[in-house]
Amino acid sequence: MKKTLLLALSLTAAAYTAQAQATTTKAAVTAGPAITFEESKYDFGSVVQGGTVDHTFKFRNTGTAPLVISNIGVSCGCTTPEWTKEPVMPGKTGTIAAHFNSAGKMGMQNKVLTIESNATAGSTTVSLVGEVKEASATANATPAMTATTTAGSATVKTDGKKTKEKVGDAKMKTKMK
Repeated sequence: MKKTLLLALSLTAAAYTAQAQATTTKAAVTAGPAITFEESKYDFGSVVQGGTVDHTFKFRNTGTAPLVISNIGVSCGCTTPEWTKEPVMPGKTGTIAAHFNSAGKMGMQNKVLTIESNATAGSTTVSLVGEVKEASATANATPAMTATTTAGSATVKTDGKKTKEKVGDAKMKTKMK
């Protein structure tokens, strides 16, 4: 009797394990089209104001039907996308190229691209993140317009409209209107 009970418990445990494995396998493949990105965020580090960033996001159709991207919305006119226009078959890959122009931008940036497609999960997003740094005023000024004065441990640079002053580790910028 103990052997029969032990056998019944073993068979029940085996059945539950097989059912759990089947559920896990089904979850890995989505019925219909599905978009899966290699990376959803690209950190471009830093770029000087006016510079550009280009990055290509790669994706795979992990579903069971062809994937079609109908549109890509952007969070700002400074970012332009280009994408694979033809249907991406199950198991195949496609790309979304993003171009970011930092002219007129400053500081930390998070440019979001919203991908609208026929994927069963609906729209998804990818983003470009990084920092836009100010172009050096002295790098853009002509030599005749730039004056530098050093007095002791202080350095003062001016181009007629901007003044930069450095004393030790402290820095100060002044703009004249």
